[in-house]
Amino acid sequence: MTALVTYLVRALFWAILLVGIVDAVISFLRVEDLLIFLVGEQMTLDLGRTSYRGTYVHYPLVLLGFFIALFVRGLGFTWLALLIVVAEFSIVITRFIFSYEQAFMGDLVRFWYAALFLFASAYALITEGHVRVDVLYTHFSARGKAWANGIGSILMGLPLCWVILTTGMWGRGSSLNGPLLSFEVSQQGYGMYVKYLMVGFLVTFSVTMAVQFMSYFLESVADLRGEPKLSEDRDLDNGEETVASGV
Repeated sequence: MTALVTYLVRALFWAILLVGIVDAVISFLRVEDLLIFLVGEQMTLDLGRTSYRGTYVHYPLVLLGFFIALFVRGLGFTWLALLIVVAEFSIVITRFIFSYEQAFMGDLVRFWYAALFLFASAYALITEGHVRVDVLYTHFSARGKAWANGIGSILMGLPLCWVILTTGMWGRGSSLNGPLLSFEVSQQGYGMYVKYLMVGFLVTFSVTMAVQFMSYFLESVADLRGEPKLSEDRDLDNGEETVASGV
């Protein structure tokens, strides 16, 4: 389960990176009336329609992100954080030095910023990088921590994900399904057309967190039963291979 979540998070990182860059470039060319010289009048009109841009630009880039994730194993959220800083810094420079600012610039920062926190949440849970506010947890024994993680996953983590998914995707007009199916965008006509994807971030957050909470629960059950963790199994296997090779 953890491997599946890791792959999903890695793939979605590449997807939102590619979508953010390409959509920002398209929005810039549109607002400066340069797109018509590159792709023609009809394509310019098509790229101004949310359904067209979502179907023929965003979705292929998302699939490309999943393909790249098959070969690139590293998680690039530290680089995404750096790109957010660069994007925000560029807004400051262009606004106060060149008196230039467009809606797509702020949209790009919000798009990446939302992905950074919602997609990295499951990864933080995987690597124990989340912040615990329970002052008692650190003093628990191994079995006590297993009980706390297992009960917390079942009674708090999974229900939260379930509520988000059921209330947001109950019908076509629900808070999550509606924007996704209609390719909803912001009121800024020359901003980025990614608002519906940001709504999809909540779906991704709920699914990845639910899978990871289930993994957390199963690991807690294994700890209570005294079974070795997966990392310990790998270390044991590596040790046996080393001994065998030495013999």
